[in-house]
Amino acid sequence: MEHRLLSALRDCGTDPRVAAAARALSLSGEHGALWLAAGLLGAGLDRDRRGAWLRGTALIGAAHLASMGVKRAVRRPRPELPGRRPLVRTLGRHSFPSSHATSAAAAAVALGALGPFGRQVVPPLAAAMCVSRLVVGVHYPSDVAAGAALGGLTAGLGARWLTARAAARAAADPLKGISRAAGPPRRGASRAAGPLRWTARPAARPTAGPLREALRG
Repeated sequence: MEHRLLSALRDCGTDPRVAAAARALSLSGEHGALWLAAGLLGAGLDRDRRGAWLRGTALIGAAHLASMGVKRAVRRPRPELPGRRPLVRTLGRHSFPSSHATSAAAAAVALGALGPFGRQVVPPLAAAMCVSRLVVGVHYPSDVAAGAALGGLTAGLGARWLTARAAARAAADPLKGISRAAGPPRRGASRAAGPLRWTARPAARPTAGPLREALRG
């Protein structure tokens, strides 16, 4: 069954346009490069949520490393289809799980939660990258399925752990964030009774560009 499905998808690569798209996706996903770059770009553009973008990027990297560890343990050879050569060269000889699928699924979970840009762009692109590994003929369908499951699970558990840590820190010191956000009193601040003694007027912020607004959600 796996060989028939892989053969059918590999035959799609006989179309030059499909082959070019599959090659581009596969090459951009080597070692999670596309997703790591997207996370760093988001961190640079969306200053309000820079920490969230960086944490998501770190989760993608962690998922990719986990897939490499499983690959070294399982050591499943890559598929060989009679009369059909792979459309891309691979950096390693082992097939299970697909590291491309792992990092793509991790990106869909970690970056897909960061506003409309992440939700609308990352999951479809991640799915296309997973399929591309079958079209170029370097993975079995089970490799891709296992990689996607590993990436989604790693990113999901990592995100929960980071959220729990942040909540624990906030509960341990609830006034820390308030004192930092308040800062020293400025000219024009209104005096008020209470532990902070004054209330700062919100400063006007420059209008963000359209890409930053899309990332911010």
